[in-house]
Amino acid sequence: MAAGWFFSLGVRMVYPVLLPHIRTTYGMNLSTAGLLLTALWLAYAIGQLPGGVLADRVGEGRIMMISSLVSVGMILLIVTAQSVVLLFVATILFGLTTALYGVARFTSLNHLYPKHDGAAIGMTMGAGDMGNTLLPPIAAFVATVFAWQYGLGMAVPMFALTAIGLWLFVPAKTSESTAVDSMSTDTIRYIYSEIMQPSILVMATIQILIYCVWQALTGFYPTYLIEIKGLHPTTASALFGFFFALGVVVKPLSGTAYDRFGAQKPLRAMLTALMLGLIALPLVDGFWSIVLVTIPLSGVLGYSAITLTFMTGGLPEDIQNTGLGTLRTTYMAVGALSPTLVGTLADMDYFDEAFFLLAGLTLVALVISLRVTSDY
Repeated sequence: MAAGWFFSLGVRMVYPVLLPHIRTTYGMNLSTAGLLLTALWLAYAIGQLPGGVLADRVGEGRIMMISSLVSVGMILLIVTAQSVVLLFVATILFGLTTALYGVARFTSLNHLYPKHDGAAIGMTMGAGDMGNTLLPPIAAFVATVFAWQYGLGMAVPMFALTAIGLWLFVPAKTSESTAVDSMSTDTIRYIYSEIMQPSILVMATIQILIYCVWQALTGFYPTYLIEIKGLHPTTASALFGFFFALGVVVKPLSGTAYDRFGAQKPLRAMLTALMLGLIALPLVDGFWSIVLVTIPLSGVLGYSAITLTFMTGGLPEDIQNTGLGTLRTTYMAVGALSPTLVGTLADMDYFDEAFFLLAGLTLVALVISLRVTSDY
């Protein structure tokens, strides 16, 4: 599962470092580039709910295998797109395909490691950040030497091998019961009542706000470093990789801290660090100053090991995949809009101010976190 998430997330994070090359190929401005990222992540958001329903019905392992296998074809569509319209269509299909992986890995780990689900989920999410650390710089190098299509196309054999591994080594189904064999009115009411629990609702609100920050920050960080801070694209890609390398450490620590201390203290620490980093980023210049600021920005990578573990464990097992899929579709659909907003602000010469806006969203989430309880 960790290997699958390594490629599923890592390949999506290749998009930001390839964005300058894609803009050149198709003649995009920053607003259109932001819209492309929004299309990718909005499709990923929409696919969460059906992905959760399918995981409840046919099994988590099977869905993750299918997601990896179909991703092969979607990447081939992207790299062969001959127009902007086809590029958008292929990107949307890729987002929908990878969405099938998102929910199933959480619930599968929750069932396989019930006493240490925070650590297990944190380690798996850390594997995703390892993919984010390694794949974007490699893709950027390949794109610079050859073409951006090769930088993305190198993921094809990776997904194929992952699908084989999931088929061989991951249980087809880890949950024993399901309440979603048919989506009746009573089932919908049941799901709604569970996700509207006050503790789930508070955590979901925080998740929505910080996911907006995550989408915008990861989507435009390399472009911001190149166009505003004047860094070379290779250097910006390396810093982007360093940013995610921090997540390899931060996410397992966050998950372990959640298992030991509950949700309150670790979450507030992550949000505080993130807010300070976002405020500092527009104010500093120079490579080493940006390196230092990148460290607290990694708080945006660690929070989800807490929020998603909390929400997963707080849902009944018989609707766990569907309930989490509903929550993920909601917060991801809202968060997917933030790259378009930041891209529009950047085109209006308000790139720095966009990061102050993200700091403001983090502050709101930090205030809301005062209402988080230690247990679901």
